[in-house]
Amino acid sequence: MALEALLIILIVLLVLLFLGVPISYAIGISSLSAVLLTVDLDIAVLTAAQRTFVGMSKFSLTAIPFFILAGNIMNQGGIAKRLVNFVMAILGKLPGALLVTNVGTNALFGAISGSASAAAAAVGSMIRDGADEQGYDPAITAATNASSAPSGLLIPPSNALITYSLASGGTSVAALFMAGYLPGIIWAVCCAIVGIILAKKLGYKGTPGKFDWKNLLHATIAALPSLSLIIVVIGGIVGGIFTATEGSAIAVVYSLILAFCYKSINLKSLWKIIVDSAKMSGMVVFLIGVSNILGWVMAFTQIPDAVASALLGLTSNKYVILLIMNLILLVAGTFMDVTPAILIFTPLFLPICESFGMNPIHFGLILVYNLCIGNITPPVGNTLFVGIKIGRTSLAKVMPYMLMYYAAILAGLLLVTYIPEITMILPRITGLA
Repeated sequence: MALEALLIILIVLLVLLFLGVPISYAIGISSLSAVLLTVDLDIAVLTAAQRTFVGMSKFSLTAIPFFILAGNIMNQGGIAKRLVNFVMAILGKLPGALLVTNVGTNALFGAISGSASAAAAAVGSMIRDGADEQGYDPAITAATNASSAPSGLLIPPSNALITYSLASGGTSVAALFMAGYLPGIIWAVCCAIVGIILAKKLGYKGTPGKFDWKNLLHATIAALPSLSLIIVVIGGIVGGIFTATEGSAIAVVYSLILAFCYKSINLKSLWKIIVDSAKMSGMVVFLIGVSNILGWVMAFTQIPDAVASALLGLTSNKYVILLIMNLILLVAGTFMDVTPAILIFTPLFLPICESFGMNPIHFGLILVYNLCIGNITPPVGNTLFVGIKIGRTSLAKVMPYMLMYYAAILAGLLLVTYIPEITMILPRITGLA
């Protein structure tokens, strides 16, 4: 019955997605279709409604709307330019300084804004003009911008990690946040290495002259208020001063103060930001609620046990199993957004990983890292297409360079997958794992 239910879920889900049905409705309908194998329609609908309400009623969900609002406030301007100047002051002497600066700024801005596409748009537009003036190939600039933007989704505060915490049954958000730093940095370093290699090959040099400590001091002072958001929010959560939900509210207040000080928003634009954030939050929270139906159906029909038996029947080698999971997640990420994919694959794969002793924190970072790659792969890769649009180039011109970035990012994925200490060392040092 379990495999039949899984096939029904996958077939109905794929058909509905192909027809353009919103992902939340597609998940709900496919889940109900599977459970009808053993439960009457009236009971299935009533239970589905209850599970949706339960899924949307978790207090920890409150953090997501607040972080979305804080990110949207931060996206309105003033932040990206200061971060670009800060990173350029540090890395400006390296070959292909603008490419490396793009990578570093995307990691910082993505972490602050919580959106890879927002980072690619805001930072990419800042870098583009300078790159054009210095004769950089627009395709290389666009590829560097797009490929590095998702690194900020791993660096906290991260809505993807909060979603995984809920889907996994309450894995510590603070521990996940600490675990996200090194994988996010690895992603950024991989992109920076490719950028430097391309720059040397094409003769893109860094800024001339000696390192300017005075310029670094001025850039640091200008960027410090923005960078302090990460320090205040994450430091407070990890230090136990406040919870993730309280930290998200503090992030909103802090970003509001910063935005008004920078004069990047007014009351009229603030209202639009609030409305847009409410719409986005409503979609995310409803999706999480509907996905609770999927979790119940999987448990009821024992789908995770069947999948575990099937995978363990192929091989008992955990390294091979992890490789198979990575391949499945990479393929799924090419046509699914990060949030629904987390909600679908967590209950499917987490029990298998726990069966051979993997920490849920480690699995969570493998999952999110995999799915973030989907942001920069066709056909759904929104961040890739934002980078191309901002870079004023085409997919055909960008893809040859993207292949190099894909290779580097996948090398980073293998490190995160097969070296658990990369994700676990910081949570252990801070006593969170």
